[in-house]
Amino acid sequence: MEIELKYGDGRKTIRIPDRADVTILKPAEFPAVGSITDTLEKALNDPLGCQPFQSMLQQADPETIAIAVPDETRPVPLNLILPVILEEIRKTLPALNPSAITIIIGGGLHPPLDDNGRERVVARQVVPDCRIIAHDALHDSMVDYGLTSRKTPVRINADFASADFKIVIGQIDPHQFVGFTGGAKGVVIGCAASETIEHNHSLMFEEGARVGQIAGNPVREDLNEAGQMVGIQLAINVVLNAEKNIVQMLAGQPQEVLRKGAETCSAVYGVDIAEKFDIVIASCGGHPKDICLYQAQKGLNLASQALSPGGHILLLAASPQGVGDDIYFDYVSQFTTPEEVLSDFKDTGFRMGAHKAYLFGRTLAAFDVAISSDLDPGVLRKCHLRAADPTVIVGEWVDAFKGRPSIAVVPNANTTYFYHG
Repeated sequence: MEIELKYGDGRKTIRIPDRADVTILKPAEFPAVGSITDTLEKALNDPLGCQPFQSMLQQADPETIAIAVPDETRPVPLNLILPVILEEIRKTLPALNPSAITIIIGGGLHPPLDDNGRERVVARQVVPDCRIIAHDALHDSMVDYGLTSRKTPVRINADFASADFKIVIGQIDPHQFVGFTGGAKGVVIGCAASETIEHNHSLMFEEGARVGQIAGNPVREDLNEAGQMVGIQLAINVVLNAEKNIVQMLAGQPQEVLRKGAETCSAVYGVDIAEKFDIVIASCGGHPKDICLYQAQKGLNLASQALSPGGHILLLAASPQGVGDDIYFDYVSQFTTPEEVLSDFKDTGFRMGAHKAYLFGRTLAAFDVAISSDLDPGVLRKCHLRAADPTVIVGEWVDAFKGRPSIAVVPNANTTYFYHG
């Protein structure tokens, strides 16, 4: 049989030998909302856990407003969402100059976007006269809020922290150790200092830090606590289906928005499997999920959770922006095997960037992994990854298998996760 999977901005076709049993593990089909404008206006008028947006603005009467938004690794339709928010602000606070509104593109430790990158994320004509800046976790001025109960230093971009009214826009998506993205994450990670991100993410080794789990997840609970310390007044989050269309739009108090959105996200992307598979063929889901190797690791991790011990996994990840993180690449290139990475990382302690090599290494040490990518095979080898033609490698795996192999095809690996009912 032939299957067609998303790959960057296009698709790739893979031929699977007939003697394999093939199962497609895909997200549930949820209908998209109608008008984004109408849906958002309704959410702002009846938010979760707080007063209507206009009432909050009237009561706060802010002189400055900051809006944190995700970078281009998250397909949130900002150019449709932001005009609605700005119009609500204009109607409620007509005397507020648009220049008092700062839109901060929160990329966490991703390199700050240049002018062209900022324009791709937020088109200037959509937010006329507003300030648009890209967060720089290493060099921007920060405001210190102290430590969370788990000792995470909460240091946030000063342009966001100093605003009188704070809004975060984001996407609720499954996350391999945060449980789900969304809520305060767009600020606490997206607009944070490197030490904040590093300490929070170091909690990923603790019990409960897994995909699909919020309660009892130390990384997620730490994020929530930090968000409360920062004082985010409003979160606006979307849940997207596999076609990147909005199936739910929520506004309100960050934790309430996260809780309700995670229920929907789980229904869309959580897949019940009775048994694990001999071979998994996984696509990250195309752009922007496979924008770089660093992002594609999430798909490899989640898809491997449907794989039997010692099984084979093929990942499709175009990676047009390359490896995606110099710290990760410099670190992983020092070693010749994933096992060496795992040993060194455990000995020397958690470091952002290097942690991605550890996450890759856990999968590479447990399974036979091949990757189809636009990256140079030599670069992939330095990352301990084997480049392969999809049809050829799958054919080899099936031919070498004794009996009839079971194959799972995961079209949206960066967001689909698995559980045993």
